[in-house]
Amino acid sequence: MRDGLFPQTRLRRLRQNQQVRNLVREMRLDADKLVLPIFIRHGAGIKNPIASMPEQFQFSVDRLEEEIQAITALGIRSVILFGIPAEKDPLGQDAYSDKGIVQTAIPVIKKANPDLLVISDLCFCEYTDHGHCGVVEHDHTEKEVNVDNDKTLALLAKQAVSHAKAGADVIAPSGNMDGMVQAIREALDAAGYQHIPILSYSVKYASSLYGPFRQAAEGAPQFGDRRTYQMDFSNAGEAMRECALDVAEGADMLMVKPAHAYLDIIYRVKQAHPGLPLGAYHTSGEYAMIKAAAEKGWVDERKGVLEVLTAIHRAGADFIITYYAKRVAEWLRG
Repeated sequence: MRDGLFPQTRLRRLRQNQQVRNLVREMRLDADKLVLPIFIRHGAGIKNPIASMPEQFQFSVDRLEEEIQAITALGIRSVILFGIPAEKDPLGQDAYSDKGIVQTAIPVIKKANPDLLVISDLCFCEYTDHGHCGVVEHDHTEKEVNVDNDKTLALLAKQAVSHAKAGADVIAPSGNMDGMVQAIREALDAAGYQHIPILSYSVKYASSLYGPFRQAAEGAPQFGDRRTYQMDFSNAGEAMRECALDVAEGADMLMVKPAHAYLDIIYRVKQAHPGLPLGAYHTSGEYAMIKAAAEKGWVDERKGVLEVLTAIHRAGADFIITYYAKRVAEWLRG
């Protein structure tokens, strides 16, 4: 018999019962590592179910306190906010108005739970009447949509300062504009918010897995698509370049979106930047696929979700933005 091989080495010894498996488990999900997205809309007394995302809702500001209490009771420590304004316009002015929907919501959330980490998504697709992520100045009949990058940077800077002023703990730009981290960092620093970290959507692919989100946030493009600014899902090297640029511009945390179908990218980003916290966004489409399969009885929802989120964590994500945050927190407690 050769040393170190069968029959002396039997890896199944460490799998023989639940106690042993628990002892040697390498990766564990924790509610502290989950971030719950919240959709906030104008109006009063609103808790609208989102048809394509079962168990998810749009909330009016006056309904937020009860949701924050429920989140807190489950041990969830972080949320990310998306706003749906009363009126939309070509520049998405509600996004950077001090009286905007998210700016109004943050103090309410902080009053309900001062310790809850509030991440504010920075983009314009929910706020513009055309549904694109910045300033669009061209004939809408053109084949490719051209978002004016540098004009959009100026508005992102205003939005970042406005959200920080309202009490956001983390600023998370998601619009895929070149130079967005640098512009936001300079604006925050100049306004006295040097302590506010930036979580950059550094790697955001032009994915088919955002469909339910666009319904939830009411931000679908009214013409064209977003392939001129979101990344081609065929590209991995480009993701590394995006991350390196964001790090150089001052990003404090990086993100990969989507997550489940991009485990290779999560792994590569973490290997390239081991010292920076890395988030992954388990998207609306990824959520909806599991939900739909579970409703059909084709997969065990609990087992499937825990497996997928553990895989995302194992690939290198330090935290996960997921619509399953509340449900997973319940399961982990159970």
